[in-house]
Amino acid sequence: MVPVSFAFDFCGEEFRLTRTNALFWPREKALLVADLHLEKASYFAGHGQFLPPYDSRETLERLAQAVKDTGARRVYTLGDNFHDAEGAHRLEGHAAGMLDALTRALDFVWIAGNHDGEKRPACGGTFVEELELAGMILRHEAQRGETRPELSGHFHPRLKLTVRDKHIRRPCAVVSGDACGSGRMILPAFGSLTGGMDAADPAIVEALQPARAIDAMVPTDRKLARFPLWREAA
Repeated sequence: MVPVSFAFDFCGEEFRLTRTNALFWPREKALLVADLHLEKASYFAGHGQFLPPYDSRETLERLAQAVKDTGARRVYTLGDNFHDAEGAHRLEGHAAGMLDALTRALDFVWIAGNHDGEKRPACGGTFVEELELAGMILRHEAQRGETRPELSGHFHPRLKLTVRDKHIRRPCAVVSGDACGSGRMILPAFGSLTGGMDAADPAIVEALQPARAIDAMVPTDRKLARFPLWREAA
């Protein structure tokens, strides 16, 4: 049986990265997801670019499955929850019902991102700009110079790989470590229609400074593979 998640240590805590790009924190019974971008398809449709209008339903189905697989009691979204400030009002009935069920059954916390705007949609849960949980900072975008443990999203990191002479790009988490033994992590995007940025892009490397090392982590069929992206000059 193919594992649904892979355990690793981060800042002295056990975490599990799922094959669907969610992060589970067992001690807190918390599932963290970044960049859902719900209703992205309907946003583009409103601007003349028509895409299959099922992205929100697919994203929420995968979120519900991740909750079931991990046994999470809490969900934290790390920003860019809807693709735009009016996205919640465009949810079709089935997707709206799924979201309502999730926010009623779980301690559901929405962290704001740059796509979300200042208006808070009436879709259940709690809305915050950022928060600290058990010594870990949860926010949308990594802040350069942050020395506390941090979990964020925003960049949609993807790793370029060559497998059997084929070039592929896989969503990944990006993890840094500094001289104090602390660390920071950028989660992969969870939404169905999210693109991505090269995990080694200078914008990501810069956002995670100060650091001694920056790696990409990619769930495969059987293990959590780790790839070096950047190292501090000797």
